[in-house]
Amino acid sequence: MNKLTGKQVKENLKSLKGWVLHKGGIKKVFKTKGFPQTMGLVAEIGALCQQLDHHPDYLTLKYAEVEVSFSTHSVGGISEKDFEIAKLIEKL
Repeated sequence: MNKLTGKQVKENLKSLKGWVLHKGGIKKVFKTKGFPQTMGLVAEIGALCQQLDHHPDYLTLKYAEVEVSFSTHSVGGISEKDFEIAKLIEKL
């Protein structure tokens, strides 16, 4: 697994609506209908991350909002693995 170049990151972000480059990683804020849906989304993201053994830099929840950020520490930046998990989260 290799660190993606800035150009590769920008190109990959084009296919992920709402995901942005932020502090050396990629992040997105998801809006939910309320706290039960927020908790459900956090649980689903957590289970997916555990299954893929690729965990977020942070996973923040508010009443009706979830913010998640990924980078790949072993490469010191963003890798294809970050985009793979972002695409899977989009399907949740």
